Amino acid sequence: MTTLGFLYPGHFAEDDFPRMEILLDAVRLVVNHTDVDEDDYGTDTLMRTGTPERLAAGVTELQRAGVESVVWVSSSGSFLYGWEGAHEQTAALARAAGVPASSTSFAFVHAVRELDAARVAVAATYPEPVAALFAAFLHSAGIEVIATRAAGLASAAEAAAWDLDEVKDLVMAADRPEADVMLLPDTALHTVAHVTELERLLGKPVLTGNQVSVREGLRLADRRAWSPRLGRIFAERAAPPAPVAEWGAGRERAHSGRKGWSGRQTHSGR
Repeated sequence: MTTLGFLYPGHFAEDDFPRMEILLDAVRLVVNHTDVDEDDYGTDTLMRTGTPERLAAGVTELQRAGVESVVWVSSSGSFLYGWEGAHEQTAALARAAGVPASSTSFAFVHAVRELDAARVAVAATYPEPVAALFAAFLHSAGIEVIATRAAGLASAAEAAAWDLDEVKDLVMAADRPEADVMLLPDTALHTVAHVTELERLLGKPVLTGNQVSVREGLRLADRRAWSPRLGRIFAERAAPPAPVAEWGAGRERAHSGRKGWSGRQTHSGR
């Protein structure tokens, strides 16, 4: 059983995590909620959710659960620190937790790279200035953002109250034919139950905040998991091992007088 830890700000779409735990095999997802002073999408408020002190205070319960990695499940609470600042944030979290750590913002970067995508579109519930900063963060990672659509919501509670039709309207407005992948960064948005439907609607992979956060936790723990109901990023099993030679072939070579596989020389200077 692989145990992954997540720090989630407040209480909005955290029910995405038990849903993912059910869909994944032998993976335990432990969520600890961090404090939120105010629920609004102002940049100052969002950045306060991700201070080193606040994140460090949330790791004790995760340590007791024996987690193998920790992910800070907040896009805005990480990308607003900028590329370098977000790295410093996760480094401090790793030191506090004693295990590898990351954040949702880096989870998006790694997921886009795993899909080998060159261009993305962003469907954000945030106000326009916050959505633009997410696009800037992706640009820092070398990811081309074709289009960004900002819904202009004022709070996480508003995002958590959205239904599937509202999410569909947002992604359709954000989509462009040349975009390889659609990104929905807000972790307060319920998306896990709808990822495959959104992918059918758009005809391309869809990456969402809570979904990629779990993928990131697995990556840090060096663990693969498969569930096509969690979208294209989870749809392929790990490559099977290479075919094994017929039983006894290796033994025969090893005991023969010829130089076979076991007799090859290696040269460290090459």
